[in-house]
Amino acid sequence: MATGNKMDSFEEEKCLQDYKHVFYPHILEGKVAFITGGGSGIGFTIAEIFMRHGCNVAIASRNLLKLQAAKKVLETAVPGRKCFVAAMDVRKPEQVKECVNQILSEYGRVDILVNNSAGNFLCLAESLSTNAYRNVIDIDTVGTFTVSKTVYDAYFKANGGIIVNISANLTGQPMQAHAASAKAAIDSLTKSLAVEWGPLKIRVVGVAPGPIADTVGYSKLGGSMISEDEIAKDIPLQRLGTRKDIAHTVLFLASDLASNITGTTLTVDGGSVLTSSRSMNALVEFVGRTPRM
Repeated sequence: MATGNKMDSFEEEKCLQDYKHVFYPHILEGKVAFITGGGSGIGFTIAEIFMRHGCNVAIASRNLLKLQAAKKVLETAVPGRKCFVAAMDVRKPEQVKECVNQILSEYGRVDILVNNSAGNFLCLAESLSTNAYRNVIDIDTVGTFTVSKTVYDAYFKANGGIIVNISANLTGQPMQAHAASAKAAIDSLTKSLAVEWGPLKIRVVGVAPGPIADTVGYSKLGGSMISEDEIAKDIPLQRLGTRKDIAHTVLFLASDLASNITGTTLTVDGGSVLTSSRSMNALVEFVGRTPRM
């Protein structure tokens, strides 16, 4: 499905096959979730898992064609549940506000916000321009704050709610100075918002995925350099994560099962952050001395 515009070119997402419920199938019955970056990757699977557990969803990203394709796939796979789509750039507060207003007009409520939009690439710090660094911060960190604050003002302040921020354990990772800074800031923001907004019955939590094999980001960030079996050898649980692993974690944190959990970021990486080799030589060989971004 391509229209000549690079951003309009994408591979259509597919839902999970032969899905078996681990959680109570109606654990999110009657709820509405807003998922940024929900048209593809981890965000798409979070939307699917939520819908399979009784939740209606709203997904947003910059690519409306991708969102519309995702909506069709999701509503076909999960009959009876609704998926509302809206084009939005998290870097533009006016677009975020309009998107939230549209969701509230459609559903009348938002119970769960999943901040999943992110930008990343491999780049040595010496080759990283200020603009490239700032762009990742703007998408990941500022975008997370902007969407959270907008939903807070429009609905959560008066009604309570749950915010799940998708983070990552990137501290000390080579070629990730930009993303590591952004994700560390998100983890800190999660704690601050949990403290300030807790008395209003708003829970704020984070999820930090490790290597997730079934994502475009995995291959873009060096996953194609080495076989999955080789990568798994450095992980205590001896396997890479999946989008379903992350979606189930988000489902747990967004449900009443986690009603006393707030202000913390849960690492979901099979233990890889404890044993990662952080192979600088392999990464440099893969990327080379890149031009300035």
